[in-house]
Amino acid sequence: MPAGASARPSGGVPAGPSGGPAETPGPASTAAGPPPAGVTLPAPSSRAGAWAELLRLPALFTVPGDALAGAAAAGARPGPRTLLAIGSSLCLYEAGMALNDWADRAEDAVERPHRPLPSGRIRPAAALAAAGALTGAGLALAAGAGRPALTVAVPLAATVWAYDLTLKHTPAGPAAMAAARGLDLLLGAAATGGGTRAALPSAALLGSHTLAVTAVSRRETTGGSVLAPLAALATTGALTGLVARRRTRLPAGRRAAAAPGLSGSRPAPGAADVLRTGLSAVYTATAARPYFHAVLNPSPPLTQRAVGGGIRATIPLQAALAARSGAGATSLLVAALAPAGRWFARRTAMRKVSIT
Repeated sequence: MPAGASARPSGGVPAGPSGGPAETPGPASTAAGPPPAGVTLPAPSSRAGAWAELLRLPALFTVPGDALAGAAAAGARPGPRTLLAIGSSLCLYEAGMALNDWADRAEDAVERPHRPLPSGRIRPAAALAAAGALTGAGLALAAGAGRPALTVAVPLAATVWAYDLTLKHTPAGPAAMAAARGLDLLLGAAATGGGTRAALPSAALLGSHTLAVTAVSRRETTGGSVLAPLAALATTGALTGLVARRRTRLPAGRRAAAAPGLSGSRPAPGAADVLRTGLSAVYTATAARPYFHAVLNPSPPLTQRAVGGGIRATIPLQAALAARSGAGATSLLVAALAPAGRWFARRTAMRKVSIT
């Protein structure tokens, strides 16, 4: 879906959209000659493994935080409709992943021949059909969450398809990717709270981060750009300052509980401040260091690491946005997705899977 940040002049969705580090490391090369006697080579990737690679499954852990941060920004507790929004986001994100590789199959045949489509492990028609089916499923889940959610999901799906088919290789690509991520957050707000107005600032902050990562990812395979990682580094610093700042206007349902003078109201803001500041620091540490290295040496490997750092930083940013909205439990739940994603990536041997 929705949006991660994209690369290779960028690709993915959502959610939408995405960008990414290096490719999945495969088994040791046998190009130097036949294996020694008695040594059994690893079996070729299974069909399920090919689909897991096509859909970039480890990247899915960056998606639920969009809807959860949106629900927090709307001042509503996550509920069944939030789960439907998360399901919709996941489907639209995966639709974008499949469509990305279908649209770039000719380019991948030259630059990434080991990928599922150019290597023949998945037929292009199957990838396109999967993109269509996942888009339909995402819209159906959004409809189940209510008309406000569907109203956001439709332009989100349109943005995903427009990005992969038309906008990816144009100057509008990063903006489209950012719009997809922002819309994904608003999807959670609309599904949970019935509206999106209160969540617009959080959507803008998350979209700005995605815009910066996507701009860096456009030079992921060639390197040579100092301006993009430098701009991303400056954006990270600005976002950290904005997210770490306490909101002056709380959602309506929480104003009374936070009112001065009420019993138990003083400790909560202190804990919220610590949580918000800590998560903002994690976001900065995750994104800023690889950006800085790419500024010093904009080679393809360091540019890829910068994109990977920006993608990983999405989760602590989502968690910090939830904490900024006063939803401490939700922010901790989102933050827990980061170690869960790393564990899943290790278990599936996809630690460095590209999501572009």
